[in-house]
Amino acid sequence: MKFVIHGEKPLKGRIRVSGSKNAAVAILPAALMADSPSVIENLPDITDVQVFREILSNLGARLEGLPSGAVMVDPNGLDTTCAPYELVKRLRASYYLVGALLARFGKAEVALPGGCDIGLRPVDQHIKGLRALGAEVTMEHGIIKARAQKLRGAQVYLDVTSVGATINIMLAATMAEGTTVIENAAKEPHIVDLANYLNAMGGKVQGAGTDVIKIRGVERLHGVTHSVIPDEIEASTYMLAAIATQGDLIIQNTISKHLESVAAKLREVGAVVEMNGEQVHVLGPERPKAANVKTLPYPGFPTDLQQPYVATMARADGISVVQETIYDNRFGYANELVRMGASIRVDGRTAIVEGVERLYGAPVRAGDLRAGAALVLAGLSAKGTTEVYGVEFIDRGYEHMEKKLAAAGADIVRVE
Repeated sequence: MKFVIHGEKPLKGRIRVSGSKNAAVAILPAALMADSPSVIENLPDITDVQVFREILSNLGARLEGLPSGAVMVDPNGLDTTCAPYELVKRLRASYYLVGALLARFGKAEVALPGGCDIGLRPVDQHIKGLRALGAEVTMEHGIIKARAQKLRGAQVYLDVTSVGATINIMLAATMAEGTTVIENAAKEPHIVDLANYLNAMGGKVQGAGTDVIKIRGVERLHGVTHSVIPDEIEASTYMLAAIATQGDLIIQNTISKHLESVAAKLREVGAVVEMNGEQVHVLGPERPKAANVKTLPYPGFPTDLQQPYVATMARADGISVVQETIYDNRFGYANELVRMGASIRVDGRTAIVEGVERLYGAPVRAGDLRAGAALVLAGLSAKGTTEVYGVEFIDRGYEHMEKKLAAAGADIVRVE
C-alpha cells in the first residue's frame, strides 16, 4: 500500500483533528478496571485503537460501536488475564494492560510489546514501580508476569521521566490500598486525560500534569462516559504541513495549551500562528527560516514531531541542528529524505539539516509512524511525484490522513 503525492500544491482550508492516539490507548485498558460499562467518545479510527479493541475482546470484554461513533466497553465478561501475543506485538501501548489487569484481578501476563522501531524503550521503570506497590514481577520468555495478593501504596521515584511507566504505575495504584506518590512523573496531556477518566470513575488521582502525582487507592471503579482529548501531535503535524506547502490552514478541534512549544518554534521559522480557543490558524512563509530544536519531555518540543520538523526544515533558508534526546534510533528516515534532494547529515542523536531550495519527488519508504508523516510532508512540498510506501505505519496514528489532506487541496491518493 502506498500514497501517491503530486507536490507543490499549497494547503488551504480546514482540517479537523481526531482524538488522541496516546490517550486512547491508555484509556481503553483503564476501562477494564471498572465494574460496569464505559462509553468512550472521540476515539480515533486508527490501527492502534482497532488492535486494542481486538485485545480487549480477546480478554473477554464486550465492545460495541454506538451510532454516535463512540465505543461501549463492558468489562464484566473478562475471563483471562493473559493477553494474546499475536495482537500485543502489534503495538507498544499494550504494556498498559499489566497495570490495569493487576489492579483489577491481582495478576497479568502480557508479552513484551511491539510498535515502531525507533530505538530502545526499556520497561525497567514500569517493573520498578509495580514492585514498589507489592507486585511480584518477572520476565519469562519475553512475557511480563505480574501478580499480587494486595497492592499497597508506595513512594515511587522514576529514574527517568517515562510516560509509559507513569501511566502503568498510575493504573495499578488507583486500586491499591493506601496512597502512592509518583515523583519525576511525566506530564504529557494524555496522562492528564487518563487521570480525568480515572477520577470520573471514582478514582482519586491528584497532580497529573505536574512531576508529582498522588493517588489514593479506592476499592472499586464504575463505568462512565468520557471523551478523548484532541491529538496534539496530529494537530502539530498539520501545522507543519501548512509551512511545508506555503499553505493557509485552520486546524480545528485543538487545545491551544498543548501546542504552545510547537507554536513558538513555528513562529521562529517565519510562520504566522494564531491560536483561538479550539482552533489554530497557520499561514506558512514562502520559505521557512532555519531554526535549531531539541526534543524534550512535555512541555518541551515533542520527540514525535522531530521527523516532520526535519522534513519541513529540509527546505529552510539556512542550517538547522536537530537534537533527539528521547530515543536513540530516530533518524533512520533521513536517507529517504536525501533521496528527495535533502541535505542531512546525522551524527548520533543529532541531525544537521542544510536547507535546499527544492525537494524532488521520489519513491520512499516509511519505517515508522512519524517517519511516515515526515515523508508525506516532504512529498507535499516536493516538485513532481512522490510515492510513500509503508502507509500501514501512518495508519497506526493518523486517522484518514490522505482524505484530510486532499480536502485541504493536496493531490494525494491511497493506492492499494
